[in-house]
Amino acid sequence: MGNKKLTILGIAAALMVIWAVVQSRISNKPPAKMDTPLFLIQGLDPGDIGSITIGTGENAVTLKRQAERFVVANKDNYPAVIGEINKLITSCLDIQTAGLYTDDPANHKDLGVAEENARNVVKFLRLDSSLITGVVIGNIKEEGRDTYVRLVSSDSVYVTSEAPWIKDRPIDYIDRKLISVDRLDIESVTVTFDDETYTLKAKNHSVLMENIPEGKEQRDNDCQRVLTALTNLRFNDVMSTAKAADEDLDFNRQYVCRLKDSTVYTIKIAKKIAKEDYKTYTMFDAEFTDKTPIKKEAGVESEEELKKKEAKLLARDKAKEFSAKHRGWVYEIVEYQAENLTKQLAELIKDKEEPEETVQAGEPNEPEPQQ
Repeated sequence: MGNKKLTILGIAAALMVIWAVVQSRISNKPPAKMDTPLFLIQGLDPGDIGSITIGTGENAVTLKRQAERFVVANKDNYPAVIGEINKLITSCLDIQTAGLYTDDPANHKDLGVAEENARNVVKFLRLDSSLITGVVIGNIKEEGRDTYVRLVSSDSVYVTSEAPWIKDRPIDYIDRKLISVDRLDIESVTVTFDDETYTLKAKNHSVLMENIPEGKEQRDNDCQRVLTALTNLRFNDVMSTAKAADEDLDFNRQYVCRLKDSTVYTIKIAKKIAKEDYKTYTMFDAEFTDKTPIKKEAGVESEEELKKKEAKLLARDKAKEFSAKHRGWVYEIVEYQAENLTKQLAELIKDKEEPEETVQAGEPNEPEPQQ
């Protein structure tokens, strides 16, 4: 082999040695600090989640997976709003860290990231209750808006500039809207309490009370409030009928709303004194009272007739779904709305006002004074 070739091979060998040394130093060098913030939670698959806990101890909220939905365990497994579950998961996954603050667990309590004094603790668990991951959200730094955060499974504490606001009450994960009936769809409302019953009928935009006692007249505004009590009804709390059995509730009132499409909503109502105030509890049911069989005959019926039958089928299905959803539950109604469900007859009528007579019968007019 010539001297030239030997020289070339020697240079190549030297370069390989130098490259190996460089690579070795690079591999042993601590990673450079990244300019882009890292996400605190890495690789959470929502499909693996069997339950979620928010908070700790007796006040913790527990959301459990049942088949394809989540329920609120604190409220007798009442269905949770899937949108709120998605927001909770997303807000935790979106936490980005701007840098490591400490990895000494002795600092956790002072920073508010010990579980017992944290602002929020969210844990994602498998079906067997083993931990997947979780976040602890602590104090806000005194000199700025950054917040201390860490993973439940790690001692490392990071700072984040966008800590999420976590809803921490069971009722926050429940759709509190009970029913919303369009005023123009209402035909009548009948209220029964003990031996007293009255009926209000809708007439265009006004309301008429049936069988008003002699010498009385209706209070229009109050009657309107009773007639439209279901236009946007919400609840404060919910419990199963099994749990309600321990509350000794007397459902001795009833509110029945009939719609023009033959749907009838029936609400059983109980009132109970709690801390020197009343609470109103309700049970809901719905029935589609038109039992006439519905048969579609394509090509024979007009488009208008087909639309009427379609509307009837939709109303019937809606009543069935409503009953299935609310069967087995007792709702505590928002009190200012509960008043409109429970007004008694005496609150809706008043004495008739006699028309004022300018001249009493049998008396002559007084002569005008002369100028």
